[in-house]
Amino acid sequence: MATTNLTLDTFPTTVDSDGITLVDFWAEWCGPCRSFGPVFERASEEHTDITFGKVDTEAEQQLASLFQITSIPTLMVFRDGVLVYSQPGALAAPQLEQLVQGARELDMDDVRAQLAAQKAEQEAQNAEQESLPATK
Repeated sequence: MATTNLTLDTFPTTVDSDGITLVDFWAEWCGPCRSFGPVFERASEEHTDITFGKVDTEAEQQLASLFQITSIPTLMVFRDGVLVYSQPGALAAPQLEQLVQGARELDMDDVRAQLAAQKAEQEAQNAEQESLPATK
């Protein structure tokens, strides 16, 4: 499977689907992006059961802004619609392969439980802050 160009319109349906989606935020003028591109493309050909998407940050500035992309390349990994990895920097082929295997091995029930616990903790902190008396 070749990589897919993602846009503001196609991004949500692509990453929210079941399975693993890797997204490369890149730009033509970026040297490290050009170095990482062939590595990403080869991985897409080796792992045909995974969706590999690319976001051109020049053409999709609103999408890059939405994800607060400040350094490229930035690689994101989504599994079953959940963002499980986000890191700037080009990876070598062995590092990308390790990342793919890690995404495959994730226990998504455990990931969802951790996310629910974090959300509950944040909500409890927010409720506690709201109940504190206002200071002048």
